[in-house]
Amino acid sequence: MLALKIPLEAVQAYRTKTFRMLAQDHLRSKEDAVEFANTRGFVYFWPIRDVLMPSLWAAAAGDRPVADEHNDPGHVTWGWKDELLGKKQWYYAKVLRKKATIISLDVLPYFYALSENYGSPEEDYLTLYQQGRSTLESKIVFETLLKEGPLDTIELRKAAHMSSRDSDSRFNRALSDLQANFQILPTGITQSGRWHYAHLYDLTIRHIPDLIDQTRFIDDRKAQQTLAELYLRSIGAAQPRDFIRLFGWSADVVSRTINSLVEKGTAVRVELEDTSGDFIAINELIQ
Repeated sequence: MLALKIPLEAVQAYRTKTFRMLAQDHLRSKEDAVEFANTRGFVYFWPIRDVLMPSLWAAAAGDRPVADEHNDPGHVTWGWKDELLGKKQWYYAKVLRKKATIISLDVLPYFYALSENYGSPEEDYLTLYQQGRSTLESKIVFETLLKEGPLDTIELRKAAHMSSRDSDSRFNRALSDLQANFQILPTGITQSGRWHYAHLYDLTIRHIPDLIDQTRFIDDRKAQQTLAELYLRSIGAAQPRDFIRLFGWSADVVSRTINSLVEKGTAVRVELEDTSGDFIAINELIQ
């Protein structure tokens, strides 16, 4: 049976709409930004090279590179992000590919269900370390926040005894790893350090104490199907490698998840004109 072919232009037009690329659709306030994140489920803060996904920057500034100039109008997104840290309007942390990601609070439990957190945060981090799935620095940073409470980057480095320049990369890797596994997140900004700007970090489960209960009845398959569908609804059409690249799932998991979306009638297998490879597309593109 021949696969249905759809024009590439149709996919591009779909993304122009869902990415909010047109001037009349651009975000103009932090309230718009929250609504955008809630509609899409999850977005990047900045556009990420080689990853197709909506971003707060592009939805506010249009389809152009992130500007180097600090006074560029597009950098209003930075202010929105800072103002909303800790306000529980969305979840912000380095998550997908360990890049700055904004996640709707309604979608957050599906991400958390796929993390290496098993319901006892005070013990899980030790298990991860003992099994070799977490670094010593991650263990120390988590333990420090667990013991001391929220700390900004400067104070956290001091308390964790990682203030030397030699520890820069190990400390920063620990921050990224812990965020990607939904163990810590930035919850505010302080006037600390040379630049009078530092993120305040806290434990995810302390900041959102009911998150574990919200994930209790979400298994891996349900979480993967939900996130894959949201991603597909944002970009219109995708290849298996797009899911692998974004979520870090195995090829088998992606194949099973795509099959589920097709069987459910959410999506259909297609080919894009003038593009090689098999795609899965959201039904709206073929109606």
